[in-house]
Amino acid sequence: MPDATRPPPRRPRRLHPVAVRVMHWINALAILMLLFSGLKIYDDYPILNGLYFAEAITLGGHPETALQWHFFAMWILGVNGLVYLAYGLVTGRFRRKLLPVDPREVVATVRDALRLHLGHDDIRHYNGVQKLLYLGVIAIVVLQVATGLAIWKPVQFSEFAALFGSFQTARILHFAGLGAIAGFLVVHVALALLVPKTLVAMVTGGPLEDPADRALAPSAPPATR
Repeated sequence: MPDATRPPPRRPRRLHPVAVRVMHWINALAILMLLFSGLKIYDDYPILNGLYFAEAITLGGHPETALQWHFFAMWILGVNGLVYLAYGLVTGRFRRKLLPVDPREVVATVRDALRLHLGHDDIRHYNGVQKLLYLGVIAIVVLQVATGLAIWKPVQFSEFAALFGSFQTARILHFAGLGAIAGFLVVHVALALLVPKTLVAMVTGGPLEDPADRALAPSAPPATR
């Protein structure tokens, strides 16, 4: 093939392109606003008798203000989340980074983390727990959107309300989803503290990736023992 017809070589890119980093931190901020305002909304309309949250960890102060914060963050997460999902699917990032999920690697990674021996020398590849957590939180956020719409507009979105059986069931599932997201954040931050360079990479962009590595989904690296 003549040199003139050869496509120009693709330049290496950062592990986390600017678009990914911006959308990640916008999602993080929106989720925190939803979480803390959601705790305030729960306190005003409790589901479980005797379970309340301290005012210091809630957002809003008053029921109406908490709802305003919640709806504000909802639209931010909705728009930014859709763009993030579209980006991940169109560019193939989700396929490369999150698939496949090997159950054996998940078990090995959990065992190493409990021993505080979590090896993650090459942060370009996610371990089994990271893949499972990221796929799981995407599914939970989708569930939160559906249950949230059923609670917010039970008449206009009656299909969602019917899907969950009742308004109260949708509320319970929405609250359970809030707890699951809070748990994800705890594990996510803990893993970042165990391997600080993963957090730094989400700020700086991380190491460069070879174009050949991006062309094919990498096989899961062996978990450390």
